[in-house]
Amino acid sequence: MNRLASESSPYLLQHAHNPVDWYPWGEEALNLAREKDLPILVSIGYAACHWCHVMERESFENKAVADFMNEHFVNIKVDREERPDIDHIYMDAVQVMTGSGGWPLNVFLTPDGKPFYGGTYYPPKAVHQRASWMDVLHGVANGWRDRRTDIRSQANSMTLHLEQANAFGGSAAGSDGLFSAQSLHDIAAALLKSADRKWGGFGTAPKFPQTNSIAYLLRYDHFWGDAAARQQALLSIDAMLHGGIYDQLGGGLARYSTDATWLVPHFEKMLYDQALFLGVLCDAWQLTGDEKYRFAINQTMDFLERELLSPEGGFYAALDADSEGEEGRFYVWELGEVQEVLGEDAGLAASWYGIGAEGNWEGVNILTGVRDAAGWLAENGLAAAEWAVKLASIRDRLLARRATRVRPGLDDKQLLSWNALANTACCRVYAATGNERYRTLATRNMDWMLSAFDDGAGGLLHTYKAGVARFAGFLDDYAYLVQALISLQEITGNPDYLRVAERLTLRVISDFGEEGNALFYYTKQGQPGIIVRKREVYDGAQPSGNAVMLANLQYLGVVFDRPEWRKRAENMLAAMGQAIVHYPSSFGVWAAELMKKELGTTEIVVVGPEAAARRKEILANFIPCCIVQSATQENRDFPLLRDKIPNPDTKIYVCQNYACRRPVTTVIEMLEQIMPPKAATKGVIFAEMQ
Repeated sequence: MNRLASESSPYLLQHAHNPVDWYPWGEEALNLAREKDLPILVSIGYAACHWCHVMERESFENKAVADFMNEHFVNIKVDREERPDIDHIYMDAVQVMTGSGGWPLNVFLTPDGKPFYGGTYYPPKAVHQRASWMDVLHGVANGWRDRRTDIRSQANSMTLHLEQANAFGGSAAGSDGLFSAQSLHDIAAALLKSADRKWGGFGTAPKFPQTNSIAYLLRYDHFWGDAAARQQALLSIDAMLHGGIYDQLGGGLARYSTDATWLVPHFEKMLYDQALFLGVLCDAWQLTGDEKYRFAINQTMDFLERELLSPEGGFYAALDADSEGEEGRFYVWELGEVQEVLGEDAGLAASWYGIGAEGNWEGVNILTGVRDAAGWLAENGLAAAEWAVKLASIRDRLLARRATRVRPGLDDKQLLSWNALANTACCRVYAATGNERYRTLATRNMDWMLSAFDDGAGGLLHTYKAGVARFAGFLDDYAYLVQALISLQEITGNPDYLRVAERLTLRVISDFGEEGNALFYYTKQGQPGIIVRKREVYDGAQPSGNAVMLANLQYLGVVFDRPEWRKRAENMLAAMGQAIVHYPSSFGVWAAELMKKELGTTEIVVVGPEAAARRKEILANFIPCCIVQSATQENRDFPLLRDKIPNPDTKIYVCQNYACRRPVTTVIEMLEQIMPPKAATKGVIFAEMQ
């Protein structure tokens, strides 16, 4: 066992028995490199990463390879989810060097931590113009021996480039004249230009969910009645729900699809993907009332509670792609096994799930769903209600058989940022479905987060396992938690959540901000061991912490009447400039905030004895660009709740910039005040359905 044996990260523990003399990231390893003047190899991955496992088996478990690594390098293993700050810096460097990135990420540093060479997966033998791992090791070791001065110069240049790449955001003084309503139309047009109109999603393989882009198109349709935007958004959701990327039996979304048709996923399941996908499922359910979306919401929530929820009320990070050394083995089926389990129902099940004797992937079957359910039912002479009962039985029997297989590994660390995203999703699901179970889950999870990740000094920690939290929180931890507190306040009416959100926002401004720059750093002041303090702005697989903080500042700036926070949010938008409009697939959350700025934010206030009931009715509707506060009586601590006294009925106020329309007593009247013409009737009908 090497030094990783004392770590808590499941990914690091996977490498604890390697003959490589791995160190965790820290002063011990960095000091050793400086003392011996040895280059550092930093190898970054995560527990659910398939190709990380492959490279471990092929290279890091090979004693001859390990002996060479131990002689010529100081070797550091990093869990990218545990230390995203380290991952971000060196991923940027490798992308500059090679034009691409991914995991495993293998990057070579000078003893002072500056990158000079790197790549991703390297095979044990050279293939397809890709050097072998031993070729790379020999090349770097020889280079360090013979051309050390050149390498140091190259590393200094790379580090300077990384520093300069983060020198943005300081000149913004407001967004007046920078954007317009046309900007919103241009964003929608750009997204639709990249859309796959046949199979859904955007671009070509590999395909990621891109839920931010879907959410923007649904909001665009809501305000402008754009059929193309709506069709593409719903097509994308439907295609994922019908594809192999979605677990047809147990619910939950894999990280991405390797093909354009969503058939073959990269089978790992990440907590953050479930959270973000639940958000657009809720949008689709609220906008259409189509039961397939509510079913998918409940099925995905069942997956979260069954497979990722800890006894303490936190959510684990991920499920591995592999089991028994093979990717996807847990999830795939042969026709004979289906026939054995289902007997006379096997024919219908095979037709519904796309199961054939030859298989649809490497001789086995990835389950898919029927795209035209109505046509399939008619073809098989089945009524929808009859098939729903039979399908539930089929699903239960297949799940029972699947449960006897060797399960994929569980990454059982719990990350604050991902838990906060899941908490916001639970709030969204409660709002959309009205199921009290999900509000209870969100409240319990929030209580746990505020306790488990408290650093004892008013700040937050990042990762938690076995009763121990570690590492100073990053911007995403704070931003996502503030967002979750805001969402939980909306569904509970408890103002204490807003007070905690205000306190944490002040901490973000002091610890992550910089005078003269509207944007926030990813790491807090004084973070040790990093060569560059980065500002992360892209909305990738997870939302940018800066974009989420923009939303938080705008919301809390209204709730607490802090004009300086609203001004900072405006300056953050301005700092991004036209990049939001020109590259919306990379700035989806920013685009949604730009929509709020251009259209304005509706303030919905409910006061009176029936506030909880009216609030629940309101939240059941799709109402983007809004703030919701509620109370049983006037609360002078909050500007929106001042001077609003029930008399004696519960009153609903629709306001903008604290100026309110005539109060009403029913949600239908309120919807008629705020819904755009294209959406008003739809919203009222859905309110009555609820």
